[in-house]
Amino acid sequence: MSDLKVDGFKTSEIITELSSVFESISDEERKQQIKKINGIFQLEVSNAEKQTAIWTIDMKKTGTVYKGPAKPKADVSLILSDEVFAQLAEGKLNGQKAFMTGKLKTKGNMMLATKLDGLLSSAKAKGGKAKL
Repeated sequence: MSDLKVDGFKTSEIITELSSVFESISDEERKQQIKKINGIFQLEVSNAEKQTAIWTIDMKKTGTVYKGPAKPKADVSLILSDEVFAQLAEGKLNGQKAFMTGKLKTKGNMMLATKLDGLLSSAKAKGGKAKL
């Protein structure tokens, strides 16, 4: 899991938790999530020090999370701050509201981006004690 961590990013903790949830679900549940979401998200997250880290959530083929740019190409790229991603993951901020207020930018399939909220909340529910 440590290969997902990037120092100075709250997002890396959340992504690590998300990866744990993905690994703990059954193959059948993973296939259902992949079928439901059918997309690759690339997260381009910047922190307060203006550093940028990239993670990919593959919910099209593998149902996994990894550090680095999407391979193959992402269906949607989300560009946001570390703080905004943490608020989205905790349910304190709605994705649409973040987009409308300019806190979240997208490249690619914007409608797919709306499915990230559902993915994060379902992972939070499955994670139980996970701090998503």
